[in-house]
Amino acid sequence: MAPRGHQPVRPGNVVPMSGTDPSRSVVVTFGPPEEMRLAIEDVLRPLAQVVFAKDLAAHDRRRALESADAILAWSPGREMQPEEMQALVRASFMQVLSAGADQIRFADLPESMVLASNVGAWAEPMAEHVVGMILVLAKRLHLTTAELARGEFNQLIRTAPIEGSVVGIIGFGGIGKATGRQMAALGAKVHAINSTGQTDEPVEFVGTLDELDAVLAASDFVVIALPLTKSARGLIGRRELALMKPTAILVNVARGAIVEEAALYEHLRTHPEFRAGIDAWWEEPRGKARFATHFPFFELPNLIGSPHNSALVPGIELQAARRAAENVARYLRREPLTGVVRREDYEG
Repeated sequence: MAPRGHQPVRPGNVVPMSGTDPSRSVVVTFGPPEEMRLAIEDVLRPLAQVVFAKDLAAHDRRRALESADAILAWSPGREMQPEEMQALVRASFMQVLSAGADQIRFADLPESMVLASNVGAWAEPMAEHVVGMILVLAKRLHLTTAELARGEFNQLIRTAPIEGSVVGIIGFGGIGKATGRQMAALGAKVHAINSTGQTDEPVEFVGTLDELDAVLAASDFVVIALPLTKSARGLIGRRELALMKPTAILVNVARGAIVEEAALYEHLRTHPEFRAGIDAWWEEPRGKARFATHFPFFELPNLIGSPHNSALVPGIELQAARRAAENVARYLRREPLTGVVRREDYEG
């Protein structure tokens, strides 16, 4: 969607940079560190003013939002009040830094607003995390470490091979594709599920959610990497877990709510050869609040976890910010966008 052409009302304390188009503005609603701030400006300042909302007093912030052509946000619901979102009378594009859009209240946004998530920005480190979890679980390193600590030295324990295995990747976007490439490099065959049933990646099988049952049944490793849309909530429950191999490994780096918590706990408890690696949890605390689950997962020997940090490696936030800014630049140049979110997939 092309930016509209009328002149914005510029906050009084925002001065356009040399070479910047003063008729257009992009408002950044989060407070980036200096290096990230400079990267965003480097991408966008030839095309528009870059206004950092955190720098502005309340009155100027409101005026900046009203006159913005585009919004660059990290988590819009935390950075803007609902009335501020409704003040976006000029902007028709919002880019978020996150890969998912399930945290956004679309009802608070103007109906004409196009929103894009940061598809692929966090993919490589998340794929490495997936592979790490699979390797730990397949090679039983968590169990053998505990046995060694108890003085046990069991050289006869069998581990699962990666070479020749099947990895089913449910959600074959940026994260799923990166995971597929890394697992294929280790000798695994990739069975992928996406929304179209088509891909340019060299996979053994690709299908839609209509083929989910077959992929679950065929896979030695199942990776959950799809967004939490209405159709994905509770996608993996008791029935789907029962379709999987008794020795399968499930890894979830997407959203906890895609897998039914009670069903997974009971399946792990009653199927000791089944294993799971969880990075995305059903309830995740903010700040220093205490983390807890509804079921005693950590009493089980066939589960490992991480605190939803699969994407976090040095420099990744800067890379993600630049990638998001580049998509805003595409919008300003009237070029095709990446990561456009379908509102109907999340609403209702």
